[in-house]
Amino acid sequence: MSSPSVLADLSLLQPDRQVEAKEAFPECALRANFVVPAFSQPNEFVPPIDPAYCLNADVTLAVLAGFAFNRRVLLQGMHGTGKSTHIEQIAARLNWPCLRINLDGQISRMDLIGKDVIALREGKQVTEFQEGLIPWSLQRPMALVLDEYDAGQPEVMFVIQRMLEREGRLTLLDQNRVIAPHPAFRIFATSNTVGLGNWNGLYHGTQLLNHGQMDRWDIVAALNYLSPDQEAKIVLARVPEMASHPMQNVVDSMVHLASLTRNGFAAGDLSTLISTRTLITWAENWRIFNDLSMAFRLAFLNKCAAEEQSLVAEYYQRCFDAELHS
Repeated sequence: MSSPSVLADLSLLQPDRQVEAKEAFPECALRANFVVPAFSQPNEFVPPIDPAYCLNADVTLAVLAGFAFNRRVLLQGMHGTGKSTHIEQIAARLNWPCLRINLDGQISRMDLIGKDVIALREGKQVTEFQEGLIPWSLQRPMALVLDEYDAGQPEVMFVIQRMLEREGRLTLLDQNRVIAPHPAFRIFATSNTVGLGNWNGLYHGTQLLNHGQMDRWDIVAALNYLSPDQEAKIVLARVPEMASHPMQNVVDSMVHLASLTRNGFAAGDLSTLISTRTLITWAENWRIFNDLSMAFRLAFLNKCAAEEQSLVAEYYQRCFDAELHS
């Protein structure tokens, strides 16, 4: 983590410019006319801009409302749709510091709130409180992204619930201290479900969230997979070696195959699907092995159940007019 002086300077930062949403994100053709606070200069907590990332107009509008009006925004969607990255890329374009916390089953209340640690002061051992990630973020102009929000453990979720109140104050009971949020603190979350738990058997480890928890999110937006043209553009941007004319046709077939697996998943024929992330991995594997079939097996086929692989091979043959060799 950064030095104390850097952290102190960060807590003094405030957005120093206003940008028109439509002008800042012209590629989205946004249907709103409001201004969004932003920072003139990036710092080490601002994510790098990915020029190949394709922003979704509706989701961009929802996230910008979170930045502009301090709304709590939850993004819901299937894996590999780029939910967390979407928030980070908007923060990058606003030069807004961003911190992402993955709420897996291992993160604890102490990780988030803080704990007592033994420190050496003037040659003596003393016990002092070390702030966790939440109070640290709350006191700074930080966009806090709670990734895999529906996988958080119950004791963790009740800690987060305090921040979702309108004032957003956090009480540190061990310290007899109440922390008021920095005026430029923002909170976002991503989830695979909308608090329904693992109802379809796909997302093991997700939790049922009570209505009071979900009711505290002001905006809930859905991020689905991109259009075929957009996905093909992303693959070509990530692996430009595929931009030659014959390979570009191959990319279109790859995207078509991904669509077939998603339809098969929706119909209950497959237990997994090709996400945009997997498409990019397939293309990157092709660049390494120079063998499209082998790259596909390593990126996706070997993840499928044995009884489903024949159906996936049929999809492959339909898209590429070639057998999926082993």
